[in-house]
Amino acid sequence: MVKIFSFPAIRPEADKAGDTASVPYDVVSTEEARECIEKNPLSFMKVIRSEATMPGVSPKDPIVYETARKNLENMIQSGQLIKDDEPGIYVYRVKNGENIYTGFVANVSVKDYEENKIKRHELTRYDKEEDRTTHIDTTNANTGLVVLLYRDHDGIFHYVESLIQENSPDGVSKTDTGVVHEIFRISDEKVIAKIISMFDKVDALYIADGHHRAKSSVNVAQKRRGEKRSTDESERFMAVIFAENRVKIHGYSRLVTDIGEYSQEAFLEALSKTYTIKPYGEIDETVFRIPPLKEPKEPVHVFHMYMGKKWYELSAPVKNPEDVIASLDVSVLQKTVMEDLLGINDPRGDERLQYLGGSRPLSDLKIRVDSGSFAVAFSMQPVKVETVLKIADIGEIMPPKSTWFEPKVLSGLTIHTLD
Repeated sequence: MVKIFSFPAIRPEADKAGDTASVPYDVVSTEEARECIEKNPLSFMKVIRSEATMPGVSPKDPIVYETARKNLENMIQSGQLIKDDEPGIYVYRVKNGENIYTGFVANVSVKDYEENKIKRHELTRYDKEEDRTTHIDTTNANTGLVVLLYRDHDGIFHYVESLIQENSPDGVSKTDTGVVHEIFRISDEKVIAKIISMFDKVDALYIADGHHRAKSSVNVAQKRRGEKRSTDESERFMAVIFAENRVKIHGYSRLVTDIGEYSQEAFLEALSKTYTIKPYGEIDETVFRIPPLKEPKEPVHVFHMYMGKKWYELSAPVKNPEDVIASLDVSVLQKTVMEDLLGINDPRGDERLQYLGGSRPLSDLKIRVDSGSFAVAFSMQPVKVETVLKIADIGEIMPPKSTWFEPKVLSGLTIHTLD
């Protein structure tokens, strides 16, 4: 069984929730974060991306983390953020058009992570792990949510959903794209106890999003143990928990700064030795997934490439469908293109390779390549949720940035302090 815990969250006052909440730290660039703060001085972005308030300062400079801590303290002292008097569990609902996602925010155990009861399907990137570890330790808080999934065998989802049917939210934030995020505080001790007891039969939780936030929280807990200043709260971290059949997955795009010594024509020729390449033609640049030109009847690797102001479809038969890792599109792309052709052998650390979340419109890939910042982009097809959980269950690791889960929750609607 896994353990979940209630906690007294620090939250924005109801009338300030909309201005406070921000997108997660890892889905925007420093420039985009700066624009967000300039547009909205109350934004929680000042805490999770404080370097955006200090042009010319390295994101790794210690002053960046101290500024994040001070900005968080200022939000609390000014009354923008208030800590609940008693522990609670917080139902989190996202409305995105016709899609509604309902989960809840609670604390989970560092020990469960260490014992692999909180399972992961990706490794973290060294630089981002170091960044968030320092950020959590310096701010003394979990300022972002780890998204966890559970297999719902006993109606947990329906019970949690029933708790808010007649209630008004305690905080609402609406994004520029019209997505509505709502927080409902559950403070009834009996209800909280029932939710906790329902997880007595849940054997594992699965990280859907926030591998770096989770691992960094564990790093901080282990560091504080060594320093003899561990607390109950530092041995826990904040997560939003969804039933596995109540989320969606999108692909995670790749961008490469250069194609080495290849010309575009030579690169296409090299790719053609492994893939069938077809010009795709015009696409809808407002969406985030390119459908295959023809739906395959047998297992086929399919992804789409943008280079030289043109979209191409690359396809190849799946050679080992029984090998769940090797048969992933991202695995094949990494081996046959990134490594064999471009010499990018470390997908976690090579600066030539960058990633773009799958819910960003395809125009974002096009703009980045057309600007000259990148030479080529690859748009990936999504994997199934069941595949991700299966990989985690057998102890395998997917290539970095293999999945982009929806909903993408906001930061700043709940904060957990480590003391």
